[in-house]
Amino acid sequence: MTRPFDAIVIGAGQAGPSLAGRLTASGLTVALVERKFFGGTCVNTGCMPTKTLVASAYAAHLARRGAEYGIVTGPVAVDMKRVKARADAVTATARANLERWARGMDRLTVFDGHARFEGPDRVRVADTLLTAPRIFVNVGGRASIPDMPGVGTVDYLTNTSILGLDTVPRHLVVVGGSYIGLEFAQMYRRFGAQVTVVEKGERLVAREDEDVSDAIRTILTEEGIAVRTGATCIGFRPHPEGVTVDVDCTSGEPSVTGSHLLLAVGRRPNTDDLGLESAGVAVDAKGFITVDDTLATSVPGIWALGDCNGRGAFTHTAYNDYEIVAANLLDHAARRVSERIPGYALYIDPPLGRVGLTEAQARRTGRPLLVSRRPMTQVGRAIERGETKGFMKVVADADTKRILGAAILGTSGDEAIHGLLDIMNADVDYTRLQWAVPIHPTVSELIPTLLGDLKPAL
Repeated sequence: MTRPFDAIVIGAGQAGPSLAGRLTASGLTVALVERKFFGGTCVNTGCMPTKTLVASAYAAHLARRGAEYGIVTGPVAVDMKRVKARADAVTATARANLERWARGMDRLTVFDGHARFEGPDRVRVADTLLTAPRIFVNVGGRASIPDMPGVGTVDYLTNTSILGLDTVPRHLVVVGGSYIGLEFAQMYRRFGAQVTVVEKGERLVAREDEDVSDAIRTILTEEGIAVRTGATCIGFRPHPEGVTVDVDCTSGEPSVTGSHLLLAVGRRPNTDDLGLESAGVAVDAKGFITVDDTLATSVPGIWALGDCNGRGAFTHTAYNDYEIVAANLLDHAARRVSERIPGYALYIDPPLGRVGLTEAQARRTGRPLLVSRRPMTQVGRAIERGETKGFMKVVADADTKRILGAAILGTSGDEAIHGLLDIMNADVDYTRLQWAVPIHPTVSELIPTLLGDLKPAL
């Protein structure tokens, strides 16, 4: 059977249903294809379940610190089955609401199944051939499994399968010292597990500045997490107690044995089984769909949005991809991915909020720079909360007085960073924010002081 449509959307992740909503509202008939769960990574295996788990872990951590606040508590225990059930419920509710909204759209037909291209304007789902002059690919990504010695001989968890745990591991070994790995490491340490983080690089979250990486490492080690960086000989062997991870050939203990192993060494796009070659859609060496600044692929009439295009790995960038495509197609705009100012967060506690360039990246531009740094120990809200770990840092162009980038590693850093993100999007000089009158007592109130202390970089 052949079904013609005005547009086909492959994938019901962050960008897909919203784009379908705009297209159908404009009068187009749309097919939305989803082979598993509505909501994509964010709703099912990413932001929503993991941040729900982070919240439970924070509650346990705060309960253990009750005496510091004058609160008398008894022994703190974690009921992992209830923790998991809470996260599952958050995901199930969000997924059901999204699916209900999508299936109720006028002019939208939902197809449950695996979509494969059979040409530049044809997609097959089971026995049905869908045709459309416009096709939008929003298929997301999944955990990358490293080609490391012994990886096929041991049981391991990914960011998806670890969500199925309803018991606390005795000893969780996390291979990968970046965003996903560190969030799970701190979370399970707070649930009561012994945790070791193994990172091949010389420092954690290597894309950040060294002072940020060092502060994150201190935060984690002070909670009892063992961190092994510079792990030169990572490999895996079965062990009666779980798995032995070979770590280093030159210094320190050569291996660590854990009850559970989490592999958190990156992501890969879900593009290898779409039949993209049948449509002539180009991909790069890692499988990401090649797109231009408007998210158009190498084939006219096909666009790629979200994690599968390699232009962003976050829920908010996927949603912005939808906004760009919809604005250009339906509103006669000329929006570009290159106009997007990158911002993101690392949800350890305290969180890291980041926007724009790191200090190291800014220095490599050769521009004259201004830099300011303030510890969270000088933030009244942090002191009142008893959460003074971390610092704020901002980097600006000395000539244009534009903020180039900032980092807030500290309580509410993921929220406070938006003041700097907004002034960067407004494209005005930092003095406009420096003379703002922020609300007291907040974390954001130190930002004008931080900007007032900008000095030439040494």
